[in-house]
Amino acid sequence: MAVSTPQVLDELLRQLSSRARQDADLDPGPQTLIDWLGRQLGAEIALVDRGGTVEASTARFPPAILDSLRPVLTRLSGGQLAAAASQVGAFHVRCEALGRDGPRPVLVVAGPLPLTREALALTSHVGAVIEVVRRARRADGLALRYQRAAARLRLAILAALMTGEPTLARRMTAGAVPPLLDAERLRVHLLRCPPADRGRIIDAHEDASGYHGCGLMVRCPVYDDHLICLLPPDDDAGGADGSGSPAAPLRALVRDNPHYALGISAAVPLPDTARAYDQARHALAVACHTSERVADYHGRPPLAGLLPRPQALAWARAFLEPIRAAPRLTLDITSLALHFPRSGVARLLDVSRNTVTAHLGRVQDALGLDLQDPRSRAELALALAINDLPSPDGDPVAEPPPTPSVDGLLSTEAAVTWAQAFLQPLLSGTDRAVHRTLRAWVEAGADAQRTARDLGISRTTVRAHLRTAEQLLQRGLLTPGPGIHDLVHAFRIADRAP
Repeated sequence: MAVSTPQVLDELLRQLSSRARQDADLDPGPQTLIDWLGRQLGAEIALVDRGGTVEASTARFPPAILDSLRPVLTRLSGGQLAAAASQVGAFHVRCEALGRDGPRPVLVVAGPLPLTREALALTSHVGAVIEVVRRARRADGLALRYQRAAARLRLAILAALMTGEPTLARRMTAGAVPPLLDAERLRVHLLRCPPADRGRIIDAHEDASGYHGCGLMVRCPVYDDHLICLLPPDDDAGGADGSGSPAAPLRALVRDNPHYALGISAAVPLPDTARAYDQARHALAVACHTSERVADYHGRPPLAGLLPRPQALAWARAFLEPIRAAPRLTLDITSLALHFPRSGVARLLDVSRNTVTAHLGRVQDALGLDLQDPRSRAELALALAINDLPSPDGDPVAEPPPTPSVDGLLSTEAAVTWAQAFLQPLLSGTDRAVHRTLRAWVEAGADAQRTARDLGISRTTVRAHLRTAEQLLQRGLLTPGPGIHDLVHAFRIADRAP
């Protein structure tokens, strides 16, 4: 069959360009090119990979041909030959090695007649295109694996910072330390956006090192619509509108997308990243109810830091004594389960949900708690928070104070003042419905359906009151975490206060 090579190649390029315009995701792979070449030559074609397996072929290619070509294919793949022609039964066969690096793939063309000079040239041109496509696919595969490895490294850095270990985070980077870890302080920016948008945002800001300039962006492994962004403080960056700050692109995303919201923590030292994350969650809960959809954290000091330190530490150590010798994984699961759903804890630690449940069951039995009850969860969270604070200064050999009860600890003036200030936004109006709903919700184990039944209102009304309370208290209540713990403590203190 006579073939005019330049015109046919022009047609091939036009077809490939047309397909790319019609569907940006269409990949003109080797199969597409082999089918096209088969139609042009009126022949059967196969692409044999480096291992001797047919990678792609026309529909009627006779596989028996390859059995008699094994010695030739081996020499072509190994680089001893560039091309070879032979006859196998009624077929005239042309074999051509593709690429330069061995072992090489081989393009096999079998037809009823020998190939003309033009057909040979077209075969070589299409073979070169096939090899370019294959190399591009391998490059894309390598790039994808690199992106996945970079994402895993960023998540590992976040996990190390969340456990208060910036030095461990630096060691994980094997010398390629992100600029963020050279900063003394950071802010957590928590962006809520459609799950599918997270990858696009990360890719748009990722640099050649796999980081994001002076910050890090990490897909939240628990909540699919959260993007965690760690950035150095921008107090002194940019103009009055913040246009020169590292957070400016995030603010612009929220401004331009009505389904986005952004919560921003206070500036904290790197070891306090977990505290900043909790602050960003509270701020995000507030941002979702504002017209700007952006909120900075303006919370009060945490309760654990306001209690008399020696007495609080004595209570916390006594409370946690039954699990002090528990395995590290048990303690990690317990701490995370106070802030995330159990399924989220399983995803964070890459364990099964049954494993999470088993570890929490052992903690419940040891402490005599029901970790499904928000009051038990709040008490355990308070003990862990107190235990994580720095040890008090003073004489190390001094007699430790008597261990107080938790009610005695929460009856101090500092605790009462904290609770009154916390609950004041709920009491400032004449409508006490939100306040009543919150009390019933805590009593019902933070179950909206039980609360609705107990109060004789709809579940929708309960959730509406919870969203209002989130805005008033500047705390997240619709997901497990410190917002619910603070609410439980505030009610408990208020009930016992003079």
